[in-house]
Amino acid sequence: MSLKMIAKDFGISEGTLTNWLKQADVEDGRKPGQTREEAAEVGELRCRNRLLEQENEVIRKAAAYLSQANLRLGAPQNDVPARSRTR
Repeated sequence: MSLKMIAKDFGISEGTLTNWLKQADVEDGRKPGQTREEAAEVGELRCRNRLLEQENEVIRKAAAYLSQANLRLGAPQNDVPARSRTR
């Protein structure tokens, strides 16, 4: 029985059946390639990486903002208070 006939019996294209067979070979370890499980893991890791990059950007912006706010207060860190200088 040919792939074309089997595909017709399933109501799918021959190309779809061929792709399924290739993926089955990968899943079973008969051919090299990325399994569905590996592909799902890569997708999850990319999503997590994107989220971490966004969180990093927020932290960088917050640090820059707080740094600028501290400078605007104009309170020098090493300045001696006026009372202590009059002695």
